[in-house]
Amino acid sequence: MSRVLITGSSDGLGLAAATLLIGQGNEVIGHARSDSRAADLRRQAPGIAGVVVGDLASAAATRSVADQVNALGRLDAVIHNAALGYRERDRAVTADGHEQLLTVNVLAPYLLTALIERPARLVYLSSGLHSGGTPSLADLDWERRPWDSFQAYSDSKLFDVALAFAIARRWPDVLSNAVTPGWVPTKMGGPGAPDDLAAGAVTQAWLAVSDEPAAAVSGAYFFHQRPGEAHPAARSPEFQDELTSALATLTGVKLPA
Repeated sequence: MSRVLITGSSDGLGLAAATLLIGQGNEVIGHARSDSRAADLRRQAPGIAGVVVGDLASAAATRSVADQVNALGRLDAVIHNAALGYRERDRAVTADGHEQLLTVNVLAPYLLTALIERPARLVYLSSGLHSGGTPSLADLDWERRPWDSFQAYSDSKLFDVALAFAIARRWPDVLSNAVTPGWVPTKMGGPGAPDDLAAGAVTQAWLAVSDEPAAAVSGAYFFHQRPGEAHPAARSPEFQDELTSALATLTGVKLPA
């Protein structure tokens, strides 16, 4: 049995992964952004071991989530699933002064990675759209560029892959990988998405707990339990270091050595 945290697990892929892992006999800690969504999660996943609560659009709430998790004891794995999609028509700024999509999709998983006691495995949800991401850190908050939600989303998913690979390189004792679930019918993907939601949750759950040799790897990008091609920039140690340095500046928190 493994102890696994899944962020953004009150619906969609996060809930599907939680249900799958609970069914396999694992201890799952869920996450919801509000008390009402936490109550929904407990109803939908009655076997869940606990739920931590906090809106990942807030740095203070994200730190609180990390504190809540650490109070529960060390985890075996964390699945960084929570994300905003590319349907954000207007640029939104959080109370901390950062663009909201960047905050939830990139700053939050970075903060949680830095602040949660180091688990044995980390899984970062990305997207096939990361291949269209721009490997530039010049205007992360979209203050100077005309807002483009599709590009902002693609960029964020590229950063997530690069973060996963950066952790794999910096923490050799941790298995850190990125996953694309496919285009699945979640709130983000829309009802017309052609891929299977249940199948989309399998790979992250497998990477979090499986003893199969194919899952016991690090620094890989997966689609349906098979390694795929990641954006070349995500493989660059220089880009990885530049990204983690930029995220440390934006959050005020450095990754532990």
